Amino acid sequence: MLEVHRAAKHRGGRLLWRDLSFGVACGEVLALTGPSGSGKSTLLDCIGLIDSLDSGTVRIDGTNAGRSPGRARRLRRDHLGYLFQDFGLVPDMTVDANIRIGRPGRARTVLRTSVAEALERVGLAGRGSDRAHDLSGGEQQRVALARLLVKQPDVILADEPTSALDDDNARMVLEALADFASAGAAVIVATHAPAVEDWAATVLRFGPIDPR
Repeated sequence: MLEVHRAAKHRGGRLLWRDLSFGVACGEVLALTGPSGSGKSTLLDCIGLIDSLDSGTVRIDGTNAGRSPGRARRLRRDHLGYLFQDFGLVPDMTVDANIRIGRPGRARTVLRTSVAEALERVGLAGRGSDRAHDLSGGEQQRVALARLLVKQPDVILADEPTSALDDDNARMVLEALADFASAGAAVIVATHAPAVEDWAATVLRFGPIDPR
């Protein structure tokens, strides 16, 4: 369960949003939509504890990281998963190593989904030794999905995850996110794509930026 309460954020002297409150339950998909620059990606960064709110709180599984870097690191490690527009892979690392980034320090035997199994599920069986920079964009996003399959996060934050993909790969990403939600994850997707907005169970629309 994710809860945002009375959140406010300024960027470059402009108010992006204030008194923003909502919750995303386990198994729910929420789409964030609105014009470019309206604060969708910034909100994802604040929820993901990469950026901080000016005021308000974010609670993940009942825990508020507040201003504690250690608590934020633990929440990112134990509860959060990310799916980025630019895939978020380390180009010179292997596919296998990129997937294992999501489970630092965990023994292979305690992974609920093995790397090999995750790669098979996203259609990249046997590609673990390939370098990320040798993959196509669609293949790189599949690796990012495999990383989520191995980590099994409680909350998934996806920033324009289909924008750089062809129709087949975009469909695969949405199906995978729906599967994560069905398994109990709270999924939040920032998007400009009407198809993604139509696909999501709930939509939160952002208006034009307030100049104040």
